[in-house]
Amino acid sequence: MYRSQVFLRQLEPRTARTATEVITFALWPLAVMTVLNRVFIKAVNGFVTDDFKPVYQASLDFLNGRPVYTANFDSVDPHYLYAPSGTLLIAPIAAIDYEKSRWLFIALNALAILAAWYLLLRLFRYTLKSVAAPALLLAMFMSETVTNTLVFTNINGCVLLAELVFIHLLLQRRDLWAGAALGLSIAVKPTLAPLLLIALVRGQWKVFVTALGVPVALTAIAWPLSKDPEKFFERTGPYLLETRDYFNSSIVGNSEYYGLPPWLAWGMRLTFGVLVLLSLWLLYRYYRHDELFFVCTASGVLLASAFLLNSLGQMYYSMLLFPFLMTVVLRNSVLRNWPAWLAIFGFMSYDKWLSDRWQHIGRNLEYLRITFGWGLLLIVVFCVLGERYLAARRQHRLLIGIDPEWMSSAPDSRDRQPQRPTAEPGVAAGTPTTEPSKTSGRLPEQRTDQENRISVES
Repeated sequence: MYRSQVFLRQLEPRTARTATEVITFALWPLAVMTVLNRVFIKAVNGFVTDDFKPVYQASLDFLNGRPVYTANFDSVDPHYLYAPSGTLLIAPIAAIDYEKSRWLFIALNALAILAAWYLLLRLFRYTLKSVAAPALLLAMFMSETVTNTLVFTNINGCVLLAELVFIHLLLQRRDLWAGAALGLSIAVKPTLAPLLLIALVRGQWKVFVTALGVPVALTAIAWPLSKDPEKFFERTGPYLLETRDYFNSSIVGNSEYYGLPPWLAWGMRLTFGVLVLLSLWLLYRYYRHDELFFVCTASGVLLASAFLLNSLGQMYYSMLLFPFLMTVVLRNSVLRNWPAWLAIFGFMSYDKWLSDRWQHIGRNLEYLRITFGWGLLLIVVFCVLGERYLAARRQHRLLIGIDPEWMSSAPDSRDRQPQRPTAEPGVAAGTPTTEPSKTSGRLPEQRTDQENRISVES
């Protein structure tokens, strides 16, 4: 009787005591069911776009000693574009039949995204019990980038995990391991290569040893095992540098599609390039000692600019901006405004804007919203940082930072942890300093190893 009462008591509905608990209880089933729908229904069903098929065929050819780089670039079908080092890493997927291999690849990327979700929570000091856990999980799996990564069955989920591992290890100053995580990603596709600039400006030179050494070593191993490795550099490499006018949301991609003159496309690219450089300079000059904010914001600016300004930018690349978007929980975030989230809606929403009634308008909205989203996000970052800088200069407080006075009392996820003894009022919790300041949280140039470890603890 007692055991039955204990068992039945476990089934009794729990009553939330606070609004946060109510939201948490409501979000968890929504998040879990969305994950299950995306993985087991949408992804398994697949779509007319199949990124996995050429990867599987190339892996099968590699294992059987046949030429790998034989794609017909005149077609609009997905092509195999990975380097020999990436072929070596991915080849084991062809050890089983196509259907089971595809399911396994979907599961691998889903698990990688879930691991990245957990690391993202820990990076900003949230736990699985917080309301942020189901909210972030739901937002990620409702987005176009996660949904189509699973449906198209590509490797972007693993790339996202590599990015989060890299950021964690970079902040912990475990440089060789951080470089190894980035190197494994670069060995397959160079999407995360711009993040090397962050290691460069932070003086973490050892990152380059493994970030560049791992793909070089894997290429050296794959070269004698491949039938035609030189074709990647002779044929596939030049194709990657070309601009295509389909499935391409970069400035030059849409310029090709809409027939814009080259001078206009180059003018837009140069203008955004200047905005990006100024934004990165302001971030480095005034925020490099707030390590979490600097690394995540700078990484977002670098990657968004790469998607927008390079020869190829596809919507589901936006998955790699999740660490940047999560900075909204930091008091000095540049994303605490509505234009930023209008931009994010443009490249994250799974909504389709194709219209049967207004076909021309709907097609333009659908094709251009990603490009406008990335562009508007970069404009917002520049405007927020620029306004802070100009205001601080007018008030003669550039020496202590550019954050306004009111920001010292704004909410910050790092306030969830007890204040460290080295922290002063107005500085983000966990950020060491020896100079009291309510505006910026800047540090002196010389810091001890213990201070470095405290400032990156997550």
